[in-house]
Amino acid sequence: MPTLSVFMDVPFVHKLEGNLLKAYKQDDCPNKMFLAYKVCMTNEGHPWVSFVVQKARLQISQDPSLNYEYLPTVGMKSFIQASLELLFGKHSQAIMQNRVGGVHTVGDSGAFQLGVQFLRAWHKDARIVYIISSQKELHGLVFQDMGFTVYEYSIWDPKKLCMDPDILLNVVEQIPRGCVLVIGNIIDCKLTPSEWAKLMSMIKSKQIFPFVDIPCQGLYTSDLEEDTRILQYFVSQGVEFFCSQSLSKNFGIYDEGVGILVVVAINNQQLLCVLSQLMRLAQALWLNPPNTGARIITSVLCNPALLGDWKQSLKDVVEKAMLTKEKVKEKLRLLGTPGSWGHITEQSGTHGYLGLNFQQVEYLVRKKHIYIPRNGQINFSCVNANNIHYITESINEAVLFTESSEKCLPKNKPLIGIKL
Repeated sequence: MPTLSVFMDVPFVHKLEGNLLKAYKQDDCPNKMFLAYKVCMTNEGHPWVSFVVQKARLQISQDPSLNYEYLPTVGMKSFIQASLELLFGKHSQAIMQNRVGGVHTVGDSGAFQLGVQFLRAWHKDARIVYIISSQKELHGLVFQDMGFTVYEYSIWDPKKLCMDPDILLNVVEQIPRGCVLVIGNIIDCKLTPSEWAKLMSMIKSKQIFPFVDIPCQGLYTSDLEEDTRILQYFVSQGVEFFCSQSLSKNFGIYDEGVGILVVVAINNQQLLCVLSQLMRLAQALWLNPPNTGARIITSVLCNPALLGDWKQSLKDVVEKAMLTKEKVKEKLRLLGTPGSWGHITEQSGTHGYLGLNFQQVEYLVRKKHIYIPRNGQINFSCVNANNIHYITESINEAVLFTESSEKCLPKNKPLIGIKL
């Protein structure tokens, strides 16, 4: 008699690595390019690692005082303190008032996993989440798995070719009272003082709970303080919030996924209560966080010489990306590519939108074997001296081709695209 499996009704999940990356790997073209990597890349096409990491690893390996006992559930305290000072500054008002704390988390999404667990248990009226960012975020999946209704918005306006502050303000204006607002990368969304005041007024009056994501501090503007300006503003306004801080990308230790869930409360008593509940939840999720990544980061942040070197390595990465953007813009200008390309250099960080429409992106993928997301946002650290000419020539070709196609096609017969 055959034995029935308890797993017989479990379906297979496709697209774990995404259609775009899968198509790239299956492409036999020798000149294929993938410009959608999330991590910073070197000119040789390898993931970037800050040069201070090797120094820190060597110091750790030679330190006879270290032990390898389990960390407490809250995590490595020196790592948490160093991370909080990195986010808010050593002389932060919130730190001095003992109303900010954190829990050492696992991986890039660990802080969201822990934070969402807490919100589900202790913020029961908030079952709707709004996510606003400059790009597609994965946090929505975490909230959805926990039973939240999720709405996602991008502040990138493909018609204006800019990060539009009006989109941010309009989203917050329509958010119902008591909801959770996840704020991703909005560095390039330049709000005026009056717009900041309006945003804060709506958050306070509607009792919206902000959950800020800081995935790669220092890799946007190369200024650590500028990249967390929104946190300083929230603290100055007395707002309570969560913050997910990941420290894997800005050190280049992608296999040591590490970060913290930051809690900013009204006072120390409230903070301690929240942290106690978070530690209870962390015990069920992972019990003890790993310490290797935390040790590397702490040894850098607490060593003035290594800290200075690390800051310089971040500056080098960002300056290289901005120089690449300038070169791409200039090459497109020299090629006479139709359209304005100034928006490329107006965006901060290693990633940026090319401003291409879906048909142009489809042309690049199908005809030129250049794999970029449907929204046209690419990782500019993937562009180097060996491929920049081919990439810009291909963009020019895609724009010219689609423009001529649109002129020839009847209005009632649009191009049919493929889903990437």
